[in-house]
Amino acid sequence: MRRALPALVFAASAALFTATACSTVGALLTASSMTFTRQQIQDRLVRRFPRDYQKLGGLVTLTLMNPQLSIPPGERRLQVAFDVGIGALGKPSHTPGGSFSLTSALRYDPATRGLHLFEPRIEAVQVSALGGRMNDTVRGALNEWLSDWARKEPVYQFDDSLIGRMGARRVEGTRIENGQVVVQLGN
Repeated sequence: MRRALPALVFAASAALFTATACSTVGALLTASSMTFTRQQIQDRLVRRFPRDYQKLGGLVTLTLMNPQLSIPPGERRLQVAFDVGIGALGKPSHTPGGSFSLTSALRYDPATRGLHLFEPRIEAVQVSALGGRMNDTVRGALNEWLSDWARKEPVYQFDDSLIGRMGARRVEGTRIENGQVVVQLGN
């Protein structure tokens, strides 16, 4: 009887694990959407910063750091705020000298397996090093960076595990709803 009890416990545990795993994968394979919280996206986003961007042949360096993502209640666009450091002629850019925020919808790109900014807009800029105003060099650098980032780099990238659980399902669209990012799945 003593030998049978551990084997019975192991068998029951294995059956429970298998049922749970199958129901999770099965739920994803039959679900019409996946949702991501603000915190899930924030955690992935923060890993990619700080980032340096060289302008004017390296004479000016723009450093973006400390991204803070929010999804305001009732909004259909997310908001991302950054601290900005500006360095020129040997002055380092890793100390925040201002900030800016943008709003954006999201799109899925199968090539990067990630969620990218879609139709981003710079909403506010405050650069104390420039007397609180944004000059043409900073404006150009921010707009160039924003366009490039939206096109090439995801704010959230699906990992191999999630892609595997999706199977042959494809992403049909994304939306921001009730403070979460919803990814619509199709067959």
